[in-house]
Amino acid sequence: MDILTKIVNDKRIEVNLRKQLIPIKQLEHSILFERETVSLAKKLKESNTGIIAEHKRRSPSKQVINHDLNVFDVAKGYEDAGVCGMSVLTDGKYFGGSLDDLLTARASCNLPLLRKEFIIDPYQIIEAKAYGADVILLIAAILTREEIKTYSELAKSLNLDVLLEVHNQDELHKSIMPSLDMLGVNNRNLKTFDVSLDTSKQLSDLIPDDFVKVSESGISNIEAIKTLQPFGYKGFLIGENFMKTDNAGLSAKQFIKTLNN
Repeated sequence: MDILTKIVNDKRIEVNLRKQLIPIKQLEHSILFERETVSLAKKLKESNTGIIAEHKRRSPSKQVINHDLNVFDVAKGYEDAGVCGMSVLTDGKYFGGSLDDLLTARASCNLPLLRKEFIIDPYQIIEAKAYGADVILLIAAILTREEIKTYSELAKSLNLDVLLEVHNQDELHKSIMPSLDMLGVNNRNLKTFDVSLDTSKQLSDLIPDDFVKVSESGISNIEAIKTLQPFGYKGFLIGENFMKTDNAGLSAKQFIKTLNN
């Protein structure tokens, strides 16, 4: 069984438990549910750097990245650095994240926040809104076309942006629909964990211009961004590169400064 299948199986159990603990009605009454969201897609379109910086403690491929940085400092640091948005991992078992991380990030910055999660149930989208997210991630590899449609339309009804992640041509073809804002190409093969920017290059022509193109994984230097910009990419998701330093915000700031020069 590959890692993605394992994560999804565990996620189904987790979500069923959460639904019993906190019913949807309760989520809809949370203070943040009424908050006006900020569009990440819009920010990326207007930006010439397009950095989406991530808070990530660990991952199945890298084990521990950084357990010492607190979300509050990271979020403030990223905002100060001038990133376009922040991605917050909320999966506990495999990435060491939580919904509390999302709440903390929301309390400490005004950036568009992406809930980075393995979404397999509409409940998680309502949860994302209730905990202060502006954007949700849908992963084509684990969803049917019907699910992508249902989930993205629900997100749009809550004024959330939708970033859909694909790994190959088949996933891209089944996924393209008007209820998406951004199409993210993950350069990491989730079965082997190999990373190649060629994935973003090869798929770029197949993504219609109505969508903001985002490249994810393996972007650890300025050259990678400079290479991908001519292919029409406006967003670049960077996690480990900033998180493995002692000061994620500062390293993001230096990165963006170099990129602008």
